[in-house]
Amino acid sequence: MSIRAEHELHTRRRGRNLGIGLMLGGFVLLVMALTYVKITNIDFNNLPGGAIQTQETK
Repeated sequence: MSIRAEHELHTRRRGRNLGIGLMLGGFVLLVMALTYVKITNIDFNNLPGGAIQTQETK
């Protein structure tokens, strides 16, 4: 059996799949980055019960 050349349809499909894969990977990285930023920017002093709040009386 001889080796057949790849059909043009498969070449186009491979390019489309690569593009979709890169877009999906970029979206996943974007969601991970946004999650990381949101988690690391928590101000624990403003959480209920997170810090002891003192009131100064005049």
